[in-house]
Amino acid sequence: MKVVITGGGGFLGYQLGKKLLETGELTGSNRLQPISEICLFDRFFSETIVEKTATESRITLLEGDISDRDTVFSVIDDDTASIFHLASMVSGECEEHFDAALSVNLNGGWHIFEAARARKGTPKVVFASSIACFGGDDMPETMTDSTKRTPQTTYGMTKVIGELMVNDYSRKEYFDGRSARLPTVIIRPGKPNAAASGWASGMFREPLNGEVCELPVHRHQCHPMTGYHEVADSLIALHEVPTEKLGRDRAYGLPAHQVTPALAEELVNQLAEEKGFPAGKIEDAFDPKIQKIVDQWPTAVDGSRAVQLGLPQVAPLKQIIEYYLEDFC
Repeated sequence: MKVVITGGGGFLGYQLGKKLLETGELTGSNRLQPISEICLFDRFFSETIVEKTATESRITLLEGDISDRDTVFSVIDDDTASIFHLASMVSGECEEHFDAALSVNLNGGWHIFEAARARKGTPKVVFASSIACFGGDDMPETMTDSTKRTPQTTYGMTKVIGELMVNDYSRKEYFDGRSARLPTVIIRPGKPNAAASGWASGMFREPLNGEVCELPVHRHQCHPMTGYHEVADSLIALHEVPTEKLGRDRAYGLPAHQVTPALAEELVNQLAEEKGFPAGKIEDAFDPKIQKIVDQWPTAVDGSRAVQLGLPQVAPLKQIIEYYLEDFC
């Protein structure tokens, strides 16, 4: 079976591709089938990803613009059995470039869904949504899957619409869709991206590398976070859930830790002492623009509905940090 991962050149898309290679098979047409091809589709690929995938015959790299309908339809053909739709402009970019956000996140997602609809049979589509779907002054203390979605960012708005489209296309049996509402994913290696939540990885990554992290939010800022291993496993597990168990609302929020910069600093220093390396510091570099966006996001989420469906619990936060040290340091 052929699997397409949009946003396959990004950190999470690549991690998902690796996990699928290890898994080796997915359920399609009501039976387990070996994965014959994983197509990573993105606007460009780093030299690192090109090098790492060069010797894997089952991986194909395709560069293209997701906002171009013809390109998307050429990628998602009749051989495509499953689609993991991760491609998206991130939060900070969407706030700065509204028209581009609509073109990539809305039109691009619509092209993906239409291509899946046009394919023969009923492919599975797993959509990566976000806790940015929630927002506003009337948020409850903890967000659940039944909490009203009132996003206060363009990024969040596009994710809500994506979730609703997945529900409706699935209701009409155009494809078999399901959405995973992701907390902030840590710890991303490399340089920070334009996401307003970039500090969430930075407050671990930079000190673990012995560097200073410039923190744009308050030190008591609480934010839902999970690890990249858990997200990749959850996307695959959600793909494997039998259709009859999904219900009418196919959007499932993943479980997460409540993390503050103060907690991050404590755990990094603890690991640095245990493993004998010098930790960098977290220094205040308050950015009211970033804080204003983050203030509109939830501080706690309830992922029990996803866990009841069979998706994995989040690993201990210290373990998530140790995974990063093992994989990237």
